[in-house]
Amino acid sequence: MTSLTDTIERARLPLAPPTAMIIFGASGDLNSRKLGPALYNLALDGLLPEKFFLMGYGRQTLSKEGFQDQTAAALRQFSRRPLDKTSWEKIAKNMSYHCGHYDSPEDFQTLAKRVHELETEVGEPLQLLFYLATPPSVFKPILKHLGSCGLAQQRRRTALASKIVIEKPFGRDLQSALDLNREIAVIFDEEQVFRIDHYLGKETVQDLLVQRFANAIFEPIWNRQYVECVQITVAESMGVGSRGGYYDASGALRDMIQNHTLQLLSLIAMEPPVSLRPEDIRGEKVKLLNAIQPLHLTGQSSDVVRAQYLSGKIGETPVPGYLEEEAIPLDSSTETYAALRLSINNWRWKGVPFYLRSGKRLKERISEVAVQFKRPPGILFGEGNQHSLAPNTMVMQIQPDEKVTLLLNSKKPGLETRPRSVQLHYAYETAFGSNTPEAYERLILDALHGDSTLFIRSDETEAAWRLVTPLLEHWQEQGKQDLSYYAAGSYGPDEAQQLLAVNNHEWRYLFD
Repeated sequence: MTSLTDTIERARLPLAPPTAMIIFGASGDLNSRKLGPALYNLALDGLLPEKFFLMGYGRQTLSKEGFQDQTAAALRQFSRRPLDKTSWEKIAKNMSYHCGHYDSPEDFQTLAKRVHELETEVGEPLQLLFYLATPPSVFKPILKHLGSCGLAQQRRRTALASKIVIEKPFGRDLQSALDLNREIAVIFDEEQVFRIDHYLGKETVQDLLVQRFANAIFEPIWNRQYVECVQITVAESMGVGSRGGYYDASGALRDMIQNHTLQLLSLIAMEPPVSLRPEDIRGEKVKLLNAIQPLHLTGQSSDVVRAQYLSGKIGETPVPGYLEEEAIPLDSSTETYAALRLSINNWRWKGVPFYLRSGKRLKERISEVAVQFKRPPGILFGEGNQHSLAPNTMVMQIQPDEKVTLLLNSKKPGLETRPRSVQLHYAYETAFGSNTPEAYERLILDALHGDSTLFIRSDETEAAWRLVTPLLEHWQEQGKQDLSYYAAGSYGPDEAQQLLAVNNHEWRYLFD
């Protein structure tokens, strides 16, 4: 049921111009699970332009009707709201499918011809939104042929300029990221490019800026004088599953740390932007990433830990170790867990450690950002008075439940004065309702409007790769030499505690 508030909020959003969205890899898993459901829910909310056309492009032979049936089946399985026949028919009538190869200039010329025919049928020019829902190996040929067939340059530097959305990974290291960005820049202006990281579309991630800059109680203490440390965790209980071959060539550092986790870090630690304009926000994120100091990779002062999961139990279910998974080589040294200790060399954060960790087959699935504040002076409630004060901590949980918690100390009821840690929190589901938009809905809508705030700029992805590439090269040289291990279903490797122990810190226990 739509509330009055929801209706008012939608009324504030102007519709995007008439648009044709072309999804490359339209017969794949990403379109079925995320893109199709996102577009359908945007249509239900009246947020797609009145003239919106969805064109699928893929190597699989499909008719228009076959593409419609495949999409409808995916919506029944993955949409957050049930399939409404009337609403679906309005979308389906403007769907089409083009079977073609990604390395065929002739197939792209045929696609361009179909786009121009569609514009003639509609009677007005269309904004073109290309979405690369394909493996990275075909990014370059798609970019090249979009340029050669003229679709990329269509109405360039106008309100109806073509736009392209590119899924991660944006390269495998710094050099490949630089190469990819150069390829993109030949075909598209930076204003046309939307590098997508779905984490940035999550409600709690977007809320990071609001929590910081819309509440006067937080920003004055958001600095080295009051913050003890910051911990960012992206933990998964699942293993590699059927993605073993892909994951073994990637690992936790590439799969999670370089993108999702560093994005969270940049939002939580960046300086206040001068406005909410996309380039002001993205500029501050790049400054923050460039201020992170190079990692110490060896010896007692090492800032990194990597590990692989062994067999164990998730709940009561036995699960295999990483080397026992399908398509994983027995001599693999790929990390399924990575933890980093980062130092930021700027006025706000000098001396404050930032701890990042991400791993598979941990006890539970949970992602959060925790800002731990310094304890008050031990004058009234210090250890000498036999009182134990928990540090004040602000926790922004991203998954599985979206919520914000503030940990405080309060007097425990009784005749003695004994402090006890208590929680002040709100959950998104109870505060705002359970049927909140999913990340891809927000990101696709922003791309339709040309709003790049939640997308990654070229120099931003290069700054992230510049930090982690020396570590990737070091691990490649080391093989298994410094690889640790942890049981599936555990909290991770014991060695990860050493990253924090040097500063007398401990990882937050998330799973109790």
